[in-house]
Amino acid sequence: IAAVAILIQWIVFIPSYFFQTERFFDFTGSLTYLSLVALSFAQESGPKSPRQIILTTFTAIWAIRLGSFLFTRINRDGGIDTRFTDIKNKIVRFFNLWTIQGLWVFITALPVFIINCKRSASQPLGARDTVGFVLWGLGFACEVIADAQKTAFKHKPANKGRWIEEGLWYYSRHPNYFGEIMLWCGVFLSSTKDLEGVQYIAILSPMFVTFLLMKVSGIPMLEKASFKKWGNDPQYQDYLARTSALVPLPVHRKKKI
Repeated sequence: IAAVAILIQWIVFIPSYFFQTERFFDFTGSLTYLSLVALSFAQESGPKSPRQIILTTFTAIWAIRLGSFLFTRINRDGGIDTRFTDIKNKIVRFFNLWTIQGLWVFITALPVFIINCKRSASQPLGARDTVGFVLWGLGFACEVIADAQKTAFKHKPANKGRWIEEGLWYYSRHPNYFGEIMLWCGVFLSSTKDLEGVQYIAILSPMFVTFLLMKVSGIPMLEKASFKKWGNDPQYQDYLARTSALVPLPVHRKKKI
């Protein structure tokens, strides 16, 4: 499955580098999620367990929603993503980015791949699954609402050149990332009912997503870009001081998480 994930990225990388475009990067990531969950779901013949069906469906819904959202956004922006401005003309760096995306997909959805490829009988659904499904639902809703609020904010001409601090963004500077971390924690929690021994390596999924969004390509990159724009603005400095970086919290709390 990991090899298929990377192979898909390499195939799309070739025309993307030739035409110097990042337009299909995020779309390819979502397509890879869909391809791999379908492949893993079809690995074992016989009836599927409710847990396999539900977690596979959750992953597909999430990938379709996020992929369509990101593809629509980059098309609206003329096919340009500033993350790639200094990278796409450097073949090694651009190639590495596509390869990393393949690994990203594999690690993120690892709990789903493991339970879908599991040969032994699945455990019945229980309280742990309920908690996991609720976490996924809340996380998905948080991510969808946050993306919709930011899109609506950017569409208003009066907001041009401003940062968003309304809706969920009033309580968190990155509520969409909080939602994504929460939903993958929910997927992992439900999967643990079917995990045994080394299969608990699936915990890499929520750990990897959290680390990546908080320390590598998520919050650090966006915060750096935002500070470059508004770092000298006292109102923005106040927003940073009173608003949690990730977990939505009442604004009167000064502690940032």
